[in-house]
Amino acid sequence: MKSLPLNQLYKACVLKDLPFKTTRQLEPLAEIVGQNRAQEAVRFALAMPHGGYNVYAVGLNGLGKRTMMLRFLEHHVDTEHQSHDWCYVANFEEPRNPKLLQLPAGMGTRLKQDMEKLMSRLVKMIPQTFDSDSFLERAEQLKDEYGRKQEEELARVAQQAKRKKVSLTVTTPGGYRLVAMNGEEPHTAKSFQALTDAQRNKFEEVINKLEKRLRQALRKMADWEQEYAEKQQALNQETLEGISRHQIDELMEKYRDQSDVVAYLEAVRTDLAENLDIFLDEDEEQTAIAWAAMEKKMPRRYLVNVLVHQKTNEVPVVVEDNPNYHNLFGYVESVTYKGTVFTDFSLIRSGSLHRANGGYLLMDAIKVLEQPFVWDGLKRALRSRTIQINSLERELTLSGTISIEPQGVPLNVKIVLFGDRETWMLLQEYDSEFAELFRVTADFENEMYRSEESQLMYAKFIASLVVEKKLLHCSNKAVARIIEHSARMADHQDRLSLHAADIANLLRESDFWARQAGARLISDIHVERALESARYRSSRIRDQFYDSIRDGSTLVTTTGTCVGQVNALSVLSTGGFEFGLSNRVTATCYYGDGAVMDIERDVKLGGNIHSKGVLILSSWLASHFAVTDPMHLSASLTFEQNYGEVDGDSASLAELCALVSALSGLPVRQDLAITGSVNQFGEVQPIGGVNEKIEGFYATCWLKGELTGTQGVIIPATNVQNLMLDSEVVKAARNGKFSVYSVARVEEAITLLLGKPAGKPDAKGQYPKQSVFGIIQQRLEKMREHEREEQSRDDQKDASIH
Repeated sequence: MKSLPLNQLYKACVLKDLPFKTTRQLEPLAEIVGQNRAQEAVRFALAMPHGGYNVYAVGLNGLGKRTMMLRFLEHHVDTEHQSHDWCYVANFEEPRNPKLLQLPAGMGTRLKQDMEKLMSRLVKMIPQTFDSDSFLERAEQLKDEYGRKQEEELARVAQQAKRKKVSLTVTTPGGYRLVAMNGEEPHTAKSFQALTDAQRNKFEEVINKLEKRLRQALRKMADWEQEYAEKQQALNQETLEGISRHQIDELMEKYRDQSDVVAYLEAVRTDLAENLDIFLDEDEEQTAIAWAAMEKKMPRRYLVNVLVHQKTNEVPVVVEDNPNYHNLFGYVESVTYKGTVFTDFSLIRSGSLHRANGGYLLMDAIKVLEQPFVWDGLKRALRSRTIQINSLERELTLSGTISIEPQGVPLNVKIVLFGDRETWMLLQEYDSEFAELFRVTADFENEMYRSEESQLMYAKFIASLVVEKKLLHCSNKAVARIIEHSARMADHQDRLSLHAADIANLLRESDFWARQAGARLISDIHVERALESARYRSSRIRDQFYDSIRDGSTLVTTTGTCVGQVNALSVLSTGGFEFGLSNRVTATCYYGDGAVMDIERDVKLGGNIHSKGVLILSSWLASHFAVTDPMHLSASLTFEQNYGEVDGDSASLAELCALVSALSGLPVRQDLAITGSVNQFGEVQPIGGVNEKIEGFYATCWLKGELTGTQGVIIPATNVQNLMLDSEVVKAARNGKFSVYSVARVEEAITLLLGKPAGKPDAKGQYPKQSVFGIIQQRLEKMREHEREEQSRDDQKDASIH
């Protein structure tokens, strides 16, 4: 069998397929390359006007899901959604329920500034006006008029009492007393008792009549007091109107198209007169809240809290990296002053949902699910299409602390969640509401087909990364090397990896080495230097394994032959860095019932897939050598020097070859390693990590001494398309020092390893005597003959006894 030609070991990127000299000549891509399916899903979801068409973007981290979404939204013209400013203002009738104002984008800040200007004027003008001589004179006139009428009424009662020899005295402010007089002095209890019964009765009758008259006078005075208060209020309002009417009217005219704002300004006009004390007295509480909230010192009752401010009418796109409850739904701040906690509508703070309202909110699914109460709150908001600002403390406790309950904000938003497939499947399985709220799945590809067109598209993608990250431009040779590395990442000659983060990291590191060398362009040398540096940084554990091969601690043979011993290949992963290692698989056989003992499985070091592979090769052996007669040779299999768990069936072909060698007694070539899975019909199936496995055995041969030229690796024929070998291995193959063979069936692998044809059965099921299977068949037949002779002797003994 011939080894694979060089062009099948590595598919190079031909420079003629890249019609440019540097990426400076290429127009950067506006979108992420190779994600047409995901883009179509996003385009459909964003175009759907109905609720529930939110997006779950499925794919591994680093595929550019967020970048693609942001770029798409940047170029997406949205005519359905419209951005607004959202403001909270005081509800003068129900202070616990602040009112919500919805305004066109940019108008909320203007209203806030207009109200601040109005309040700044009133804060200055009201105290001046109400402290002016003209106002104080009118107020004093009102007060004097009330005082005069009060004195006159009381004087009339006192005069009437005096004629009846009764005195009217003031006991407390607003409290009066009628006392019988003894000449010029009031009667004492003793002198009053000394009077005759008739005199006493007469005084009591007079006092009772006078008390009725006094009560009538006091009622009149109360009415006059109310009248005075109303007149004073009217005076205040008239004075206030003179200060504020013009400005408030101007504001109402300015916002005449906004009915909610007009209604609010009218309410402000009414409330101002009732709360003049705010402007006339220093309010310590208000001062403390303003200081704690880092806001201007103003009457907070009339401020406008701009919850969401949109600078332009563009549709908002918000990325929330920390979607906890408060960050997402907003919250109400509080201020502690002298041991008391205060809050009001001006301390309401917005969340991401508020800022994204009318647009798009992008979040990581895992982070959303990790935060308590967030997932349920998000679903509740999407179902009700309203954002309620509820304190998280109220969700967590049963306490009835007093707080404000702001009016809910109408919600019109598209949510985009980024996550992996496992999270998506769990949500589909365990959350019945998920499929209703996230009806569109944007499934991101890991790879794309490699062709001349796609390579040029990939080059433009590289150019866009260079421009975006502000890196040095790449030469066409550098682009070709990156494309070849991308195919290696995809483990396929005709595929390219779409893991944008890895390509971006490679470009950054190549840019670093180019700048270190003082180059103006990134060349293929700098890309190679970046790849070597990354390998070196991650290969400490690999080099420890290599040291054990070099010093003989790990027993590996790369020359000569040995019965029942095969070099199998495995792949180890250490935090993103993968490398191949050679593992010795051995098999022994002995007289028995034909069972194959898998030592790894029996000691519970073998995984389910590995055990399945051993059972499959056992059935293959039975189907070839125990169809009509029992097989009296048993065997045992193991991975030598393995002290950890083994899983996967990629060594099942090596195990089968070791068994065949042990059964036939024919030695196995130790200069060849083999990898592959096998099915019950003897077909060799593809495996993963083929490049790392070949490179691992090549390194093993190099570590054990000089390459002999006969060494190589046997791989499944279906894995040839996955070969993108390291340049050192390709160079050795070019010089005839190393070979790679492909096999499609077990028989081909056995022929290569044992140096004899496996053999084909004739019509009677007999294999050629000099073939590998023929030798096994003859050995088994001798054992069966021996078994029959033993059985015959036992039968004769039994007969003689009877």
